[in-house]
Amino acid sequence: MKSTTQDLQILEDIFEQFYPVGATSLGGVTRLGYSPEEDEMHAIFRQIAEEEGFQTYVDEVGNTYAANEAGSPSANCEYYLIGSHLDSVVDGGRYDGVAGIIAGLMVMKWLKEQSIQLPLRVVAFRCEESSNFGRCTIGSGLITKRIGKPQVECLTAKDGSSFAQIFKERGLSMDPKKIADVKQYLELHIEQGKVLEEYGMKVGIVTNIAGPRRFNVHIHGEAEHSGATPMNMRSDALCAAAEFILEVERIGKDESHRDSVATVGVIDARPNVLNVTPGEVTLGVDLRGIDDDSLELMEKRMREATRYISAKRHIPFFVEKTSAATPIELDRGMQKKLIECAERLRVTYKVMPSGAGHDAMAFAEITRAAMVFIPCCKGVSHNRGEFTSLESIYDGARVIYEYLKEEGKSYDPGEKREGDRPEDKAG
Repeated sequence: MKSTTQDLQILEDIFEQFYPVGATSLGGVTRLGYSPEEDEMHAIFRQIAEEEGFQTYVDEVGNTYAANEAGSPSANCEYYLIGSHLDSVVDGGRYDGVAGIIAGLMVMKWLKEQSIQLPLRVVAFRCEESSNFGRCTIGSGLITKRIGKPQVECLTAKDGSSFAQIFKERGLSMDPKKIADVKQYLELHIEQGKVLEEYGMKVGIVTNIAGPRRFNVHIHGEAEHSGATPMNMRSDALCAAAEFILEVERIGKDESHRDSVATVGVIDARPNVLNVTPGEVTLGVDLRGIDDDSLELMEKRMREATRYISAKRHIPFFVEKTSAATPIELDRGMQKKLIECAERLRVTYKVMPSGAGHDAMAFAEITRAAMVFIPCCKGVSHNRGEFTSLESIYDGARVIYEYLKEEGKSYDPGEKREGDRPEDKAG
């Protein structure tokens, strides 16, 4: 490894190459999944990796990989994988996803400089964000078989293009071979919250990734003239919605001790006219948590709230469950070693769950997986105000490098695959 100053300069040089892609007039970036802007980001990633002497290739769904000599496909061995993404939300920030790719490239560079023969690949996944197709983690989900062709073939991009047509034009497959030989998966990501900043910690060691349960709640009142309809004769759907929204907040607060959250993030009121009482409202509800029992209780209480408010106000509610995912537990052994690495480097850390979804969710189902968080300013993410420092990316990358350096001391390329050993299958 070079000096800290030199490494920070390298990080900045890499970041600056990605910086202008998809820039918007408002100061953010728009790099939607499977768009020309995301293509450009992947091309830059390949160029940077190849200039460092690493081998690059693209898989059947468009994910881009960089591999060191020990981890090249021709080596035909198990390898460690560092992953993240290069797409963004509309008018988003420049650090979400990109920080993880930059960190991965630095770790691979450091291993090369120290002549550590550990097989490593860095992957930039396609379409991690849901902004373009309404579905997240598509690139990682397809190659791990967490999702399949039936879940994506009918999706439509924001510009009206069908997912199936985009894949056909690019020569990609919605039914790719399942990724194999990944010994362990690691991912660095900005926290997308303010916990690390509030506690003054440099990194987070992630224990679990929350499972979301999402709903559309439809409320049917009566649209009537706001001046001519007496207050005691109204069937105001928005007033019923307001009561329900506050109840969802109470449910989330009651379950916060189990790291659960509850949010109403969408309100669609119709006819949305000043002098008409709202006749119909649709709410988007997001329940998240790392504890299945807590999620189950929140959903039960939410449904009970709809029945109570409906009966009280004589206004029908209809609950539509749109999606659900099981909380993911990351590998405890990897967490323990990452903590030891942070302590050895004197990098302050906090052990914490992730409330946001990540590509690591898909890999945790097929191999050992871990995540390292770094702080982001005021917890801001998914908008142009998103920021993390190069020093933070450096700290997170150092912890992962230290971890892989230790793994390199005991790595045996001829050992049996971890998933084939009886002790790995025991609870």
